Amino acid sequence: MPRFTVHIRDEWLAVPCRDTTNTIRWLGHEALKRYMKNKPDDGGIKALKDTRFVVRRCQGLGLLDADDTIEDVLEDNDFVEIAIDGDTMSPDFIPCEPGPLCNTALPVQYISLDGNSLTSTDLVNLGKGLYKIKLTLEAERKVVQSRELLDTIVKENKVVYGITTGFGKFARTVIPVSKLKELQENLVRSHSAAHRMKTRMLLALRINVLAKGHSGISLETLHAMIQAFNASCLSFVPEKGTVGASGDLAPLSHLALGLMGEGRMWSPKSGWADAKYVLEAHGLKPISLRPKEGLALINGTQMITSLGAEAVERAQAIARQADIIAALTLEVLKGTTKAFDSDIHALRPHPGQIEVALRFRSLLDSDHHPSQIAESHRFCDRVQDAYTMRCCPQVHGVTNDTINFVQNIINTEINSATDNPMVFAERGETISGGNFHGEYPAKALDFLAIAVHELASISERRTERLCNPSLSELPAFLVNEGGLNSGFMIAHCTAAALVSENKVLCHPSSVDSLSTSAATEDHVSMGGWAARKALRVVEHVEQVLAIELLAACQGIEFLRPLRTTTPLEKVYELVRSVVKPWIKDRFMSPDIEAVHRLLLDQKASDKYKYQHYNFPEPRLMLHPTIRLKVKDIQFTIICEQEQDQISTFKTSDPIKCLTFLFEK
Repeated sequence: MPRFTVHIRDEWLAVPCRDTTNTIRWLGHEALKRYMKNKPDDGGIKALKDTRFVVRRCQGLGLLDADDTIEDVLEDNDFVEIAIDGDTMSPDFIPCEPGPLCNTALPVQYISLDGNSLTSTDLVNLGKGLYKIKLTLEAERKVVQSRELLDTIVKENKVVYGITTGFGKFARTVIPVSKLKELQENLVRSHSAAHRMKTRMLLALRINVLAKGHSGISLETLHAMIQAFNASCLSFVPEKGTVGASGDLAPLSHLALGLMGEGRMWSPKSGWADAKYVLEAHGLKPISLRPKEGLALINGTQMITSLGAEAVERAQAIARQADIIAALTLEVLKGTTKAFDSDIHALRPHPGQIEVALRFRSLLDSDHHPSQIAESHRFCDRVQDAYTMRCCPQVHGVTNDTINFVQNIINTEINSATDNPMVFAERGETISGGNFHGEYPAKALDFLAIAVHELASISERRTERLCNPSLSELPAFLVNEGGLNSGFMIAHCTAAALVSENKVLCHPSSVDSLSTSAATEDHVSMGGWAARKALRVVEHVEQVLAIELLAACQGIEFLRPLRTTTPLEKVYELVRSVVKPWIKDRFMSPDIEAVHRLLLDQKASDKYKYQHYNFPEPRLMLHPTIRLKVKDIQFTIICEQEQDQISTFKTSDPIKCLTFLFEK
């Protein structure tokens, strides 16, 4: 019986179809009926007969006419997406990130992999489809050398774990040479049992690890993986089903299964189809596994690490923008900048705290960025502000320091050999160890979730102050004709709900362990869940800060014609380029989504960078400063020594000016 896989919101549903003369409308109603059965509390869907929707096929992203028959426009096992009226069509209904990858145009630039120098930023860019992959010559040499050692082991009939034996509990079972290929294929097939995830970053990272030359992969197989990546042939890979012990066995097995020409695969050219057909469409052949290669493909922490890399990169981006959003809120609430004085933070010299305080000073410095709002309350009797504003350097600062700590661990993990057994060609032996254990990234990503959550926790409290007239001196819920209009009342409730959900997600998963594989893997990291929930926490933080940014910009409307500082006005204008002021109640979800997209694209921090030169070394921020203005752009220059002498220097080129200052 033909069946179709249908994506509705965050759910994937298998819908059987006895009669393919039924229409696309019938398929949509059948899928919605199953969705509502699984999600009876989803208030976003009305009665089935009243629900309006559109159907789009995954291959080519084309919309389907509701009156067309299924047999005319779909093939058995096709994937389709349903978007309910009012929803935004999911940009990631395929196992890859939205962006250039979803176009048929492939990148032309390359990143060279050697197993030692890939960064989390590089990995995320590879996940976005911005680059192709190639190996360095040194990496190819090491891979060949490692493989030659394994071929010798097989030729000499030596008993070595994972090469000529079974796995886990079956480590003492010797496998005949004639069945070693079948052994590796069965390993991949038997371990392909889990739930879906994104693929592109995972494939790139596995290639990078194999390029180190300690896994015994053949150069032929590694090149086949690279060709599949460069053609964007992506296996259907799970994100659930790993305990992060002997690596991410189930997800990586699904990755390998597609490369073997089995299971499901997607590419921009073919859409969803059986893996062998997708590979054929690109002139590629399925990989044929040699001894130990199945184990080499599936043993490692790459799922934890690839999701962790995305989480830490997005955390770093939202942390920078959180400072900007908080500074805008402080302006709207008519706060003081005294708490950001450099001498205060020199007495508690945590790098993150000092960096955040500097950012607040540069955004709110009225001497160099005159603020009419600040001038309007310069002589008020308020001595200090609430903690949510006054303590931003301390709260945001430790988040920054934690993100840097986690990023170092993730970058180390990205370039680590996590296979077992490890192949040491220079020593002529293989050694069994435990590099596959996911405890390092699991613990780090639990830390990340806890730290980055605090940005949302403090942001939600600032949003409360903006909406509460007794705290803000602004109209209740930031709207005129309160009562008739509810304004930001429920937007704040949404922020509160996300913060509350994060509190549960921040419970560390890495404190858990369950024995698996007949007690062979008797301590596990649960790193897969640590990575997935860290990424979910980061997304919630982005959404909470998007709500605060919307509220702060709305607050400015009630302070007009007064203007804030130049850089904060730029941020206000950025928001107003996608969201109009709130005059009366309207559908708010699209506004939140639009501002969330600005934060994802780091537009707010781009505005900050335009106005200010950022120094990468926080330690320099303790030194004396010099103010510099080039045309309409102000710079803060940190001097290494008190006696640095700066002479008059005129130029229209800020880079030349900075170079001159550094030379001095």
